Amino acid sequence: MRQTVSGIDRETRGKERIGVDWKEELTGLVFPRRCPICDDIVRPRGELICPECRSAISFVREPCCKKCGKALDDPGREYCGDCLRHTRSFEAGISLLNYEGPAADSIARIKYHNKREYLDFYADEAVKRCGRRIKEIRPDVLIPVPVHPARLRKRGFNQAEILAARLGKRLEIPVETKLLRRNRKTVPNKNLTPRERLKNLTAAFSADPVLAEAMRRDGVRRILIVDDIYTTGATVEACCRVLHHAGFEKAWFFTIGIGHGT
Repeated sequence: MRQTVSGIDRETRGKERIGVDWKEELTGLVFPRRCPICDDIVRPRGELICPECRSAISFVREPCCKKCGKALDDPGREYCGDCLRHTRSFEAGISLLNYEGPAADSIARIKYHNKREYLDFYADEAVKRCGRRIKEIRPDVLIPVPVHPARLRKRGFNQAEILAARLGKRLEIPVETKLLRRNRKTVPNKNLTPRERLKNLTAAFSADPVLAEAMRRDGVRRILIVDDIYTTGATVEACCRVLHHAGFEKAWFFTIGIGHGT
């Protein structure tokens, strides 16, 4: 007589596991995993990053800005210059690594060269290093920053949405991808001042009013916005303002990379 656990046949589960392992093994042989830093095939197999490349990543460590989470050079300071100069609609931010050097190149390859597999490493590392703080926020839902439909068609994916899905699965937090919408394409932000960036993005986002009302009825109050990078904060700020206007009380953010505090 075969033993069962929770009504599931152990032998059947074992066969299913063998099937999954076989598929994963074959996928690994045909499409070997690439390192998110050097982009070479990861050695040893089964890892998500080359052991020697891990040291090239600068993870965010204290002291950090108490608002946006940027690393600070002066341990006596509580806030970065950006957060002292500009009003912030979010409660606080959490980021995994400093947006510089090889890590910045890695994040760019995700977005512009379809290196989505790197997000497995960043999601796993985020849970290990930031999972406890994310849980302490007690977010009701994760909201990825949307991209414009035309850009989504051209790129084929939204890296923030994929990241949110991976984090949500690992942390058991729901993900909602339809609440925030990007209404219009914006000009590239990299050559704009912080004020110009915010103005550029203010009208770019909106919230679905019907979905927002339904979510509020279901008790959604605390939102964690998910994106790939935070530099001046204009994108997150624009999203937070839209969410507040839609009736959500509090919003935080998580990003893979964040600029350095001034």
